[in-house]
Amino acid sequence: MLHLNRLTLTDFRNYPALTWRPAARISVLYGPNGSGKTNLLEALSLLVPGRGLRGARNADLPRQGGSGGWAVNARLHTSDGETSIGTGAEPDSDRRVFRLDGAAPRSQADIARLIAAVWLTPQMDRLFQEGLSGRRRFLDRLVWALEPGHAREMASHDTAVGSRNRLLAEGRHDRSWLAGLEDSIARHAVAASAARLALVTRLNAQIEAEAGAFPPARIDLVCPIAERLETGPALAVEDWLRAGLEANRPRDAAAGTSALGAHRTDMRLTDVTSGTPAALASTGQQKALLIGVILAHAGLIARARGFAPLLLLDEPAVHLDADRRRALWNVLASLQAQTIVTGTDADTFLPLAAQAEAFATGGGGLHPDDRFLRPETDAASVPTVL
Repeated sequence: MLHLNRLTLTDFRNYPALTWRPAARISVLYGPNGSGKTNLLEALSLLVPGRGLRGARNADLPRQGGSGGWAVNARLHTSDGETSIGTGAEPDSDRRVFRLDGAAPRSQADIARLIAAVWLTPQMDRLFQEGLSGRRRFLDRLVWALEPGHAREMASHDTAVGSRNRLLAEGRHDRSWLAGLEDSIARHAVAASAARLALVTRLNAQIEAEAGAFPPARIDLVCPIAERLETGPALAVEDWLRAGLEANRPRDAAAGTSALGAHRTDMRLTDVTSGTPAALASTGQQKALLIGVILAHAGLIARARGFAPLLLLDEPAVHLDADRRRALWNVLASLQAQTIVTGTDADTFLPLAAQAEAFATGGGGLHPDDRFLRPETDAASVPTVL
């Protein structure tokens, strides 16, 4: 089981210095807005490759009034045994680095092999009212947790798309140069779309098999590349995409963007029971659908990788009615995943008191709540502000 044994923050967001040793499988963080709940979840999300649950820039992460740098370090029990994973940036540096047991990893894939995390944030409540870019990022995070190489494919794809857009905008229609970029776009777009399609297929099967407490959802890709991959070989789809990119050069030059590629993929979510698309569902229904997807994804990771991911739930009770809240607490109590959950009011989480430890956030520290589980630990397990 993947387990966080110790988390150390240095000049991160509102934490000057914090060492926390979670002693229970479920940890509740509660407090008013701005007290540091989400900051702690964000720190954990930055231990996996990517920009974390807020998608923040490095410049936003150092504590105001601090050294100008920041660091997050975790001691974890992983499939390889006890491991330290750290990330951060030096003062006045925009470059974020990783450390694996104190040394630079060969690649971020070395990190992704050892740790996985899935999260739910209040920003996701607007997933189906906003543009497709947010839904695509959500989808890609689901893929990355199972296929770390997907991040490289998308980075290479987006670089090639950007270079092609610049050439077309500048009127530099060098046929051989454009053909090379379009070949790169086609190869990476097909690989990325195939990974998305495989994830969606597996996740839909996982949701159907679980038949859990939350409404079953079906995920569909709105993507001509994925549609062709369902019926034809990848090489034929690459040929189709290359031809389409070449034919679209005048159109793309005028528009300033490419009409074809993996960056055009959208995700559609539907309530299987009612047939209601998430975009037309109530806010509470949307939240319940998303929670079901996140929990199923955590289960899929556990089956595929042999360990459950860290489950980071920021304000999950918001928009849920009393029955759905009870269902969520029951699911969390039965999961094997280490879970950190946040909210503004401790009383919301009292049904978890026998299974969870709880801490009030504020003042750059964590303050234990005696109404919740207090596992027998040594004094070093108490959160401390250094």
